[in-house]
Amino acid sequence: MSASHADAAGHGGSSRLLRLINERTALGCLFLRDRLTRPELVELTGFSKPTASEVIKRLRAAGLVTVAGRTSGGPGPRADVYAIDADAAYSAAVSLREPDRLDVAVADLRGELRRTVKCPLGDDPEAAVVAAVADACAMAEVDRDRLRSVWVAVPGSYDGRGDRVRNIDIEGLETPGLRQRLAEALGTPVRIDNDVNLAALAERHHGVGGTEGFALLWLGEAGIGLGIDLGDEAGGGLLHGFSGAAGEIGYLPIGTPSAVAPPDLQELAAGPAIVRLSQRHGREVSSARSAIEVAETADDAEFFDVVARRIAIGLASVVTILAPAVIVLAGEIGAAGSGRLGEAVGAALAKLGFGTPVKRTAVEGDAVLRGGLDAALATVRRQLLADPLATGNSEGAA
Repeated sequence: MSASHADAAGHGGSSRLLRLINERTALGCLFLRDRLTRPELVELTGFSKPTASEVIKRLRAAGLVTVAGRTSGGPGPRADVYAIDADAAYSAAVSLREPDRLDVAVADLRGELRRTVKCPLGDDPEAAVVAAVADACAMAEVDRDRLRSVWVAVPGSYDGRGDRVRNIDIEGLETPGLRQRLAEALGTPVRIDNDVNLAALAERHHGVGGTEGFALLWLGEAGIGLGIDLGDEAGGGLLHGFSGAAGEIGYLPIGTPSAVAPPDLQELAAGPAIVRLSQRHGREVSSARSAIEVAETADDAEFFDVVARRIAIGLASVVTILAPAVIVLAGEIGAAGSGRLGEAVGAALAKLGFGTPVKRTAVEGDAVLRGGLDAALATVRRQLLADPLATGNSEGAA
């Protein structure tokens, strides 16, 4: 991240552009390294010492950078250690959970989690989202005016062209204009995405997804979804499709084409189907997650073989078309147990002629909220890097 040319003198717009480049460069280094001394910033960027001092001064005046301590030990004089001011901006993630739950998480500019809130959706989901974000900020003692980005995860597909959520069972959210209404009510930019897509984002950054492209199969108690990471060679990012409905694999018909209403993958492998299968094996369980865990304890190979064959039939089309480097199992069912289900699905795919490895998710905690916070934080940082002083918190920062 070199800016060795940045000490060049200029006039008018040229000098302002050079200052902007320097500010972006220094802020980017602090985002990457977390903490830096002025000599370290000089070494990383090629700034002269006076330029580094001026850039740090401007970023501190804008409220984006703070002194986090001083160096100790070693040769030479002690130096101030600079860091991103965690309270300069905040981001939030919202996860709507079928049938009637809402989770919110708020994080600061350094990515540290400040607060999580869980509450019922009630009869007005939009109002519940706005109230829950406000409550989370209040509990975290976060200045609402510094909330710069909110990402909302929905258990359905989001069509950005019409600002509309589809394929969702939460009543009241399919009315067009949801993103715009939430942005106006919250007073900050809002983005909406499928919950499994955001879980896939978390898997890439914190799990076993990697950068070569992968498919994350979300096996949940309520339903099934697919997140498709295209990998760095294909430009990175998630595949959303023309209408935002890419990955709605739960609706994939499984069965004889001549059948009047062939079952879909969700009917065969989502939570209720796994519970029924477990009951047929003589076990009374309250959830699909517990069904997987009990079957592992009982070493029930037949149970896992049946479940894996059902899942593999749906995955065969994914592997044939996308050829992902790896398939990651996530969700309450996919993450259950110690990985026996993943081994069984991999074996079932191999019998169909596919050698794609299958792994259990490695993301700890709530993958949807974690992915949403990653996306929201990246959005805020891009905003700040576009023009650090314009989006800083000091009126006299120029």
